Amino acid sequence: MLAADIWLLGISIGGIALAILLIARLGLHPFLGLLSGALATGLAAQLPPDKLAQTIEKGFGDILRGTGMVVALGLGLGAMLQISGGARALAKAVLDRTGDRYATLGGLVAALLIGMPLFFETGTVLLLPIIAAGMADRAQSGSLRLRVMLSTLAGLSVLHALMPPHPGPLIAVRELGADPARTMLLGLIAAVPTALIAGPLLARITTRGVMTENLPLIEPDEGLATPAWRALIVLLLPVGLIAAGALMRMGGGELPPAVALVSDPVVALLIANGAGLALLLGPRMADRTLQDMIWREAMLPAGGILLGIGAGGALKQVLVDIGLPALFGRLAQANFVGPVVMAWLVAAAIRVATGSATVATITASAIMAGVVGGHQIDPSLIVMAIGAGSVFFSHVNDPGFWLVKAYLGTSTRDTFRTWSMLESAISVVGLGCVLLLAQVV
Repeated sequence: MLAADIWLLGISIGGIALAILLIARLGLHPFLGLLSGALATGLAAQLPPDKLAQTIEKGFGDILRGTGMVVALGLGLGAMLQISGGARALAKAVLDRTGDRYATLGGLVAALLIGMPLFFETGTVLLLPIIAAGMADRAQSGSLRLRVMLSTLAGLSVLHALMPPHPGPLIAVRELGADPARTMLLGLIAAVPTALIAGPLLARITTRGVMTENLPLIEPDEGLATPAWRALIVLLLPVGLIAAGALMRMGGGELPPAVALVSDPVVALLIANGAGLALLLGPRMADRTLQDMIWREAMLPAGGILLGIGAGGALKQVLVDIGLPALFGRLAQANFVGPVVMAWLVAAAIRVATGSATVATITASAIMAGVVGGHQIDPSLIVMAIGAGSVFFSHVNDPGFWLVKAYLGTSTRDTFRTWSMLESAISVVGLGCVLLLAQVV
């Protein structure tokens, strides 16, 4: 590496470190911390002031153009499932059929079904209390309950890392020009074994000797009692629409305009929201109180989520404009490591540094966009490698660490033993699955 490359890398690390300091140590919101890191990085790299301002604004706006609608629609659908009682009914139906012996698999299956259209935080808040309620009357072992919760989290996290239309993979798909439907199918192939290993199998080891506290339960609206089959239809609808586009693309040729429209993740989730109003809320779909709960109270987290995503986009764009992608591109072309492993390493490093899977995905995608063009490799595999790296080792600078800790009822030390190990296992096993797929696709 040349001295200029080392200086560029140092500036980039310094900007990310500043953002970490402001967020983790000084307690600033990620929106302010990330924007400050972006500004400092651009100034240190001597970007012209007017260009720096435009770069920050462009990065913020570009990343929210499509992702904002995905986040909002996912939160809305999650709110309908929670309020109607549909998610509770579906999770309980799965657990009733599995029994205690296969309860961890039941939690994993419920997560893989319910988590498809949901943002990770929404799925966590929605499912963990339901899993706790579903086991409250049947299992006296706190260890078994914890294993079921961790298996559920494994399902949610794997989907969040590897499968569109989740915001992270969707961002990477757009940055790298990958096919969303193909990425979804390959992601599903990798997600199942990854979730099984990182969830039910690993939880048997990591939960030994871990103590937990009971979880407060979230109650649905008393006037609604949605059966499990209706919730299942609503949950699988957007998945089916997106998968339809994948199957038709496998046959070659152009998609019919109608199929191209409904298989778009935003449109598919919009259709699912409409179906949710009819099937989950029924005659009360126009009830002003319920509408306020869905689109006002349930949307309160959306502001912080979107601001964080936008600020991550700003930092990403600054790193792009100062030439960091070109640096990694030169390293990749020099066969320092292969593109799949490099994508994973970059995403994992940014994840550990910033605590944000989304920021890691945004930044790594921009960096790898300059690498993919020089290699004969399926961009979908790079998307998945980035997704796997983006969940590596959740720790104290990750807001999700504290969210999961609260819902598991574990100490900080035991959260490292369980949740942080789970995330690291998903990351490493996911990378292994991507490397295997790279040999056959």
